[in-house]
Amino acid sequence: MASLVLSECGLRPLPRTYPRPRTGLVSSSLNFSKIKLLQSNQVVSSFGTSNGSRERNWGLNVSAPLKVPFVEERGDGEKDNDAADEGKFDPSVPPPFRLADIRAAIPKHCWVKDPWKSMSYVVRDVAVVFGLAAAAAYLNNWVVWPLYWIAQGTMFWALFVLGHDCGHGSFSNNPKLNNVVGHLLHSSILVPYHGWRISHRTHHQNHGHVENDESWHPLPEKTYKSLDTMTKKLRFTLPFPMLAFPVYLWARSPGKKGSHFDPNSDLFVKSERKGVITSTLCWSAMVALLVGLSFVMGPIPLLKLYGIPYMVFVMWLDLVTYLHHHGHEEKLPWYRGEEWSYLRGGLTTLDQDYGWFNNIHHDIGTHVIHHLFPQIPHYHLIEATEAAKPVLGKYYREPKKSGPLPFYLLGILISSMKKDHYVSDKGDIVYYQTDPQLFGSQEAK
Repeated sequence: MASLVLSECGLRPLPRTYPRPRTGLVSSSLNFSKIKLLQSNQVVSSFGTSNGSRERNWGLNVSAPLKVPFVEERGDGEKDNDAADEGKFDPSVPPPFRLADIRAAIPKHCWVKDPWKSMSYVVRDVAVVFGLAAAAAYLNNWVVWPLYWIAQGTMFWALFVLGHDCGHGSFSNNPKLNNVVGHLLHSSILVPYHGWRISHRTHHQNHGHVENDESWHPLPEKTYKSLDTMTKKLRFTLPFPMLAFPVYLWARSPGKKGSHFDPNSDLFVKSERKGVITSTLCWSAMVALLVGLSFVMGPIPLLKLYGIPYMVFVMWLDLVTYLHHHGHEEKLPWYRGEEWSYLRGGLTTLDQDYGWFNNIHHDIGTHVIHHLFPQIPHYHLIEATEAAKPVLGKYYREPKKSGPLPFYLLGILISSMKKDHYVSDKGDIVYYQTDPQLFGSQEAK
């Protein structure tokens, strides 16, 4: 089975063996010297706004390959989604296109990183953060504080997304600028920049893989059943899963060992340890600053200005990242072994519409193309997605249109928590199963 992997370093073949989670990439039998990316024409797109959310132009004309070649990894005995097999689309069938076909459909300018434009978003968000804090401290009444907590927590989340772009290298082509800005943004919201950046890279390189994925991956049945009842309930009972990020930074997910703060963790190789130490020191400096501020202004004012917004930020992060990979109305496959490839794993990710928040958190809900090509700047993701849709076909799942506030996503989250509990220990293509005893559900596994 031939596959292509696109990482931050470019296209390269990687081994099929998985001695460690971060090397779980599939090798390719293709001759990379023969790969020729199709050139795409300039795409003109227009986006309007409706109810404060971004409106996509469904009539957008895009340049896509006239004929999409079938992937060599499809065997003669495998099902074909083009055949009218009961008229039902099977998302687990290998797609009839390659990663290079998707890339060729995306306009060239979508790959261009503008550091000035990226910095303008940083300046905008930092100005809003300080403005909100100044206004709340000046007004200082209990009508304003709840509004401030929601707004400021959302802005902390926006800062995280910009730091996330620095980690991918989509912020600019200058690694030093990316690392400096990434450290400043992430340390300010208590995230160890390099530690998280490296584990997040592992997530992208292994997306959709049961064992080797790093973020919100499913628990194998054996691991799930080894958990005590209280741990199971906490994992799937809101709001506790939406407070998981700080725990994940310290101890990762069930079944995995290591810490984002420990340079000797299995998450990192020797050459990355110095960067992890730097990020941990920056994180520690921020903690020291907060402790000092608590003595200067008092713990309660600091809790109101920083502590509660930080928890709102954590909820945003856990909500959005969970819904990137869960909650579709139809069960989506997870892979392991010979069935996994970078492309098939990436096609299981989901786009979501967040209404007014799309622009605030830098279109992080436009996630499928981001997962496949993390080098594309966030301000080009919508256009790149529109251009790629003719190639993706049914493998792209159109998100439900949101109103100004995306309350409908809470229903999707609750439904997923009730039924997406674990996957089978056996099989290279598996789907979430439900523990009927966890919440007294009568739904079959």
